[in-house]
Amino acid sequence: MRSHLTSTLALCALTCLASAAHAASAKFDFKDAKGVNTVNFTLDAPLEAISGSANGISGEVHFDPANPAATQGKIIVQAASMQVPNAMMKEHMLAKDWMDATAHPTLTFEVESLANASTSGDVTTAEAKGKMTIKGVTKPVTVPVKITHLKDKLAARTNGQMKGDLLVVRAKFTVKRTDFGINPKAPEDKVSDDVELTLSVAGAAPKS
Repeated sequence: MRSHLTSTLALCALTCLASAAHAASAKFDFKDAKGVNTVNFTLDAPLEAISGSANGISGEVHFDPANPAATQGKIIVQAASMQVPNAMMKEHMLAKDWMDATAHPTLTFEVESLANASTSGDVTTAEAKGKMTIKGVTKPVTVPVKITHLKDKLAARTNGQMKGDLLVVRAKFTVKRTDFGINPKAPEDKVSDDVELTLSVAGAAPKS
C-alpha cells in the first residue's frame, strides 16, 4: 500500500512539473498587422546583384526564457509578398521556373530546437536547428539566431492597446538556390546560386 502511494505521489509530482514547464513556455504570434516584419534576400552574382524583401510573414514560436533549448515553432513567408525594384523581374521571380508562387504560395522555416544556446540578460544566441521548405522542397538547416525576449513590452509596440511580451528574432544565413529547384539552369554569373537571407521579425504573446 505504501509503495503504491509513493508511486502515485511521484507521478503527481512529475505531472505538476511537466505542467509548470509547459506553462512557462509562451506562444508568440508572428502575424504582424503593421507589416514591419521583414525577410531580405540578396543574390550577388559577378555580373548582377539582385536584392529584395518579403513582408507577408506569419507563424508562431513557443519560447521559454528559462529553457531556450526547447524552443519550437514555424515562420511562414507568403511568396507573393516578395518584392524587387523591377516589375518585370518580380513577374519572372514569381513564375513557374523560379518561385512558382501559384503552386507553392509559402516558404517556411520550422524550428525544432536550439543548440549551443547562451543567454545574457534578455538576449539568447544559439543555432536554430530545423527544416526549411522552399518551392515544395524541404531541407534540414542550422541557422545562427539572436533572440531577444522583451517582457511586458508589447504595450510599447502597440501604443498601449495590448499588454504582453515580445520576442524578436534576428538571423542571417545563406541557402543554395539550386538546392530548392529555383531555376537551376540560370547562369551563375548573372544569378548567384548563393541566396543570403536576413530575418528580422517580432512575435507577440498577449496577456489579459
